[in-house]
Amino acid sequence: MSVIRALHQQLVSKERSAVEITQGYLDQIAALEPQIHSYLTVTGEQALAQAAQVDARIAAGEDIGMLAGIPIALKDNLCTQGVRTTCASKILENFVPPYESTVTERLREAGAIALGKTNLDEFAMGSSTENSAYQLTGNPWDVTRVPGGSSGGSAAAVAARECAVALGSDTGGSIRQPAAFCGVVGLKPTYGLVSRFGLVAFASSLDQIGPLTLTVEDAALLLQGIAGHDPRDSTSLNVKIPDYTQSLKTDLKGRKVGIITETFAAEGIDPAVRAAVEKAIQQLKDLGAEVQEISCPRFSYGLPTYYIIAPSEASSNLARYDGVKYGARNNNDSLMDMYTKTRAEGFGDEVKRRIMIGTYALSAGYYDAYYLKAQKVRTLIKQDFEAAFGQVDVLVCPTTPTTAFKAGEKVDDPLSMYLGDLMTIPVNLAGLPGLSLPCGFDDQGLPIGLQIIGNALREDLLFEVGYAYEQATEWHQRVPG
Repeated sequence: MSVIRALHQQLVSKERSAVEITQGYLDQIAALEPQIHSYLTVTGEQALAQAAQVDARIAAGEDIGMLAGIPIALKDNLCTQGVRTTCASKILENFVPPYESTVTERLREAGAIALGKTNLDEFAMGSSTENSAYQLTGNPWDVTRVPGGSSGGSAAAVAARECAVALGSDTGGSIRQPAAFCGVVGLKPTYGLVSRFGLVAFASSLDQIGPLTLTVEDAALLLQGIAGHDPRDSTSLNVKIPDYTQSLKTDLKGRKVGIITETFAAEGIDPAVRAAVEKAIQQLKDLGAEVQEISCPRFSYGLPTYYIIAPSEASSNLARYDGVKYGARNNNDSLMDMYTKTRAEGFGDEVKRRIMIGTYALSAGYYDAYYLKAQKVRTLIKQDFEAAFGQVDVLVCPTTPTTAFKAGEKVDDPLSMYLGDLMTIPVNLAGLPGLSLPCGFDDQGLPIGLQIIGNALREDLLFEVGYAYEQATEWHQRVPG
């Protein structure tokens, strides 16, 4: 059963109060954080005060919405008014935003309870959460392994039951990849469906906020609460938001599912991952879906395309951290020294690497050769998806080529780290929705993720296929030791 629905029933039946539920999660955080390190900031007092307000509304006989009294964790690149927002970077170590992001504002208005801010790769740049300037987050299934990234703190908090649900952001797989590594559900919505106002920008044409949850129904309920048009975000889509829970069915008769052949031919795919995903595809057939192979010939070009476009946008977005307006400052005699020392001390290695790649790709003489060409390839990738969705309702493939790797294993090999995003990146380049959900475990007891990709604004189909698969299997019921 959905965690949100179960907690909602306890609240309205007065079996438990919002304060009791919130305290239970705060106790779990206190017990497990010494091992997991998923939170950068815990806002316990504030959470209990919010919970007391929900209890007062229930006592007064008010009808409360599904998200009221639900304890949630927030990735620390979402601006929270009056609460430190660091992006896991030294340059924003003491930054307290004077305003609230649209998603956190919507959650607060719905009565959801923010437990705190979770760890991430610095400025969301990374696939293991090892690029955080503050701490190393452990994977709840094996704390010596990474939780994935960049939303590793949120995924680990959900898997370790240190929150009911969480929010992450996904630029090239940063919700789906940690969801796969931590054995939870992660959704990257259609670009523009969820407002980016108050999300600290990494690559503006790719970033999207989405849910990390224990079940598909929880993802549907959380998306329902945060989706919708926002005039403060110029890329926000003005579309009607359907009731996503209406899509939750247990059979797939008449649904057409395409297997992306290129993802199974990819180098470095773990045999255990391949076997689990092939078994999941058989399960979709058993549920009544028609399955066929689909070729997306430019799928493998996603990785090099992304690593030109995303760093280019990052180099532009991160130019604002200069020690002048906000964030850390190295006080120096000359302005130039202040700029260079502030940025040299404030940014970590991976952020510097991406700023330099992006600045180079955008520089005079190289713009056409790199950035412009990457944008043209991006269009071709989008066209491959459009052709595929002319034949099928959804596409499936592994979320990641491997299961969670040991902390420190790939720190000195950025290229090997980047290859982990092979399956997730094309979805961002095309602006499409993608859902990762657990579909098995390898022989070391580490979770494996199945990725379902939909056409633009067809989150309802992702929930339909994901829910039917989830209800027919028991992977989502397993709890880390």
